[in-house]
Amino acid sequence: MKNMNWVANYTGQSDFILVGIFSQSNHPALLCVVIFVVFLMALTGNGVLILLIHFDAHLHSPMYFFISQLSFMDVMYISVTVPKMLIDQVIGINKISAPECGMQMFLYVTLAGSEVFLLAAMAYDRSVAICYPLHYPVLITHKVCLLLASGCWFLGSVDGFMLTPITMTFPFCRSREIHHFFCEVPAVMKLSCSDTSLYETLMYLCCVLMLLIPVTVISSSYSFILFTIHRMNSAEGRKKAFATCSSHMMVVILFYGAAVYTYMLPTSYHTPEKDMVVSVFYTILTPVLNPLIYSLRNKDVIGALKKMLNVGPAFQETIK
Repeated sequence: MKNMNWVANYTGQSDFILVGIFSQSNHPALLCVVIFVVFLMALTGNGVLILLIHFDAHLHSPMYFFISQLSFMDVMYISVTVPKMLIDQVIGINKISAPECGMQMFLYVTLAGSEVFLLAAMAYDRSVAICYPLHYPVLITHKVCLLLASGCWFLGSVDGFMLTPITMTFPFCRSREIHHFFCEVPAVMKLSCSDTSLYETLMYLCCVLMLLIPVTVISSSYSFILFTIHRMNSAEGRKKAFATCSSHMMVVILFYGAAVYTYMLPTSYHTPEKDMVVSVFYTILTPVLNPLIYSLRNKDVIGALKKMLNVGPAFQETIK
């Protein structure tokens, strides 16, 4: 019945209008070029990282398997929002139909939820690798990695299937202008003319639960890691462990901080301008930063990249 209401809700009404970030800028054309360049950097950085991990045998380990999953999520994550935003700016049309809005919302929520759990799985992987190195090959097998990654995708999709239909079922009888550059749940909810307080409370509790479980896993994992590092006799071992964990913690803080602001802070703390700035940070900038964080501080990835770049000259020498 709810699905029928959803269909009736968007078939009989006009499209939504995405106000976007370009309307807030004094130089929209320059901003459009900057975002396009950042988008290409994100696709290139994550794409190269995925290829390196896939083709280099030295990177066929659980840690890099999870990093490749993170890069794949980031590629999809930025592709859900940015191309639509850039095309609308170029052609001068900023409308989005209700079905397109619902699809964009579902993909965005699913990917964000999946990444939340994936970061927890990565923390668990690092804790086992550092705290139980001898048991690591037995505890974190390829099958376990596949199960963990599948579980992350499944939990993220549950979040998407739960929030998207309910949000799009509400009647939208106010302005059709979404003060955002994509169909984010809180921004769309503001257009509803019905009482959404109960749903907002349930969404808040859902987000608390979704963040509480991964945060507990991450906190526990890093508590064990810090305790183990403190007991290490090798200075080189401590340095390598800190380098690996600090990279992951930077990604966790960036992503979780934005998620807490968007879904857990009271509405009194929110303004359309602040919401768009935070969303730009974790939908556009984070996918660019992740491959840099995991590659620039990782000797294995840099070594694999150098090897890949030397393939051409080496191949030519063998032909000669």
